[in-house]
This record gives sequence, structure tokens and C-alpha cells, in this order.
Amino acid sequence: MSNYSAGLGKPGSGKRRIKDLLNQPDNRVCADCGASDPKWASANIGVFICLKCCGVHRSLGTHISKVLSVTLDEWSDEEVDSMIEIGGNASANSIYEAFVPEGSSKPGPDVSHDQRMRFIRSKYELQEFLKPSLRITSGKCSSKKSAFLKSSLSRKIMDSFRTNSSSQKMFEEGMVEFIGMLKVTVKKGTNLAIRDMMSSDPYVVLKLGKQKLQTTVVNSNLNPVWNQELMLSVPESYGPVKLQVYDYDTFSADDIMGEAEIDIQPLITSAMAFGDPEMFGDMQIGKWLKSNDNPLIDDSIINIVDGKVKQEVQLKLQNVESGELELEMEWLPLDQ
Repeated sequence: MSNYSAGLGKPGSGKRRIKDLLNQPDNRVCADCGASDPKWASANIGVFICLKCCGVHRSLGTHISKVLSVTLDEWSDEEVDSMIEIGGNASANSIYEAFVPEGSSKPGPDVSHDQRMRFIRSKYELQEFLKPSLRITSGKCSSKKSAFLKSSLSRKIMDSFRTNSSSQKMFEEGMVEFIGMLKVTVKKGTNLAIRDMMSSDPYVVLKLGKQKLQTTVVNSNLNPVWNQELMLSVPESYGPVKLQVYDYDTFSADDIMGEAEIDIQPLITSAMAFGDPEMFGDMQIGKWLKSNDNPLIDDSIINIVDGKVKQEVQLKLQNVESGELELEMEWLPLDQ
């Protein structure tokens, strides 16, 4: 579930809350074709879309996609809450595009209407890219039953974003509830910044909430290899993991060598949607997309590997002259 859902109970008009969600980095482009500055949304699916994709969504019918203007239409509280609970394009696409097959590419902003129509119908109406347990096959049935099945699909999708306290184990530490563990393997750094005479003594710090963990120091090395595992508890209301690299100094304050923020929502959303990963073979189940607003070097793919949900991440360190970092993240539900 998106940490943005913490805003559900805050005062403010529905349109204001929707616009705030629209301003999140992943929502600044169309969920279906990547066109910039979308002004429309599918309220029941939970994505922001451009005008061209909006036309295709309308042709699907409101039982599949209920299209609203971000600025012109009136939004009900239920529609606003649904959008915010899903969290926007990245969360929704981690479900609706979990199984895009090889040879079936996502359309760009300038594709033909027919290409746009085929992709959007495959994605939402035919459910071709969903994981199997979320697909609903209606066969030959009445229009009333078909509408019921589509409604059931929407409920199943929404349930995949929610943390169900009656079925999922949680533990408490003080007043904080946790939903799982995040194992981060800090693999290596490349071309890190020089902070001593000719080199640096780097180490990595990870922060999540009040938790702070760090790797060992690698002496005199701008291309250090750590392969060190760090374990973080993930609270129910979580934000990004904040990463910093420092140069260790014996007699003075340690020097900063760059930083980055890691969005863990795509990993957690994908893992929760699939449930027990041991029931599936090796497969891709989601991705964190590279953009100008994040430190990714390439799209970060989320896979099930040997019954575990893992994500490879390559980061370009921010606010520093040079440096890259390679990590692997693994999601561990509490029953593990």
C-alpha cells in the first residue's frame, strides 16, 4: 500500500488531494503510454492517463474504467480514497503490467489509435498482463453477470493493495506496527568520489524511519565490494529508504560521498499482490521505472527467484561528482 494513504484522513477537498497525488513523480506521465502531464484518471483502476488514452478507456465502459477529469469533474470521497489508497501509476502498473510478454511492447505517446486500443484492452479488459490468481474468466454469460465479474476483479485488485490485518501477521515495537522485513544486500560501489588525498574509505548507511544501519568500512578503495546484508523492519506507514555513502575519517567528521532515496513501494506492492512466492516459478512480477526524479541507472526489475521476491537496483549517487552503487533487495513477510 502506498505510504501516501496516510493522507486519507487529512482535511482538504477531494480535488486538492487528487492534484497532490498527481504531482507525485510516477504520476506525471500517462500510465499507459508515457505521455507527459496527464489530466485524466481512471478512478476505479487508480491510474492517471492522457487525453488519447482517456478516449480508449471511455470506450471500454464504466464497468471496466470510470474516467474522470482531474480538474473538471466532481469526485466522490470514495473515488478519491480509492485513488490514494492504490497510490497511482507505479503501484497500479506493478499489478496490471506484471506479465507483459516478450514481443508485446508498451505503446509510446505517438502510436496509432489501433495500437493504443489493443494495448489498453489487453491490459484492463482482457486482463492479459495480470498474475493468474487475479484473472477472472467469465466465458459465455449475461451482461449482468459479466459486469458482476468485472466488479469482482476490481475488488480483488483493491484487496491486493491492502494489508488485511485478519490474515497477515504483524508484530509491534512500541506503538509501531510492522508489515514485513526488507533485506538489503549492499553489493558494490563504482567510481566513488575521492575524499582523502588519492582515495576514500567508504561505508554505506541505510535509514528507514528511526532505524539506521551501516556497512563495514572498506579502506582506500573507490570501487569497494561489500556483499553485506542489512535487515530493516518495514512499518505499516513507510517511506523511502534513505541511503548515504560516507568516507571514514579517524580524527574528523566523516565526509559525505553521495546519497539516494530508494522507493520500496513497487517491491512491497508486487510481493503482497502475489502472496506466497514459493507457489510460483521464476518470473518477473513488477518494476521500478527509471525517471528524471529518481536515482535509477536503469529500470529496476522485481522478480520471483527460487521462491523469493527480489529486486536488483543500480543507483547513481546524488549530490556528488561521481559514484554508483549496486544493491539487491528482498522482501520477507513476517511469517518468514
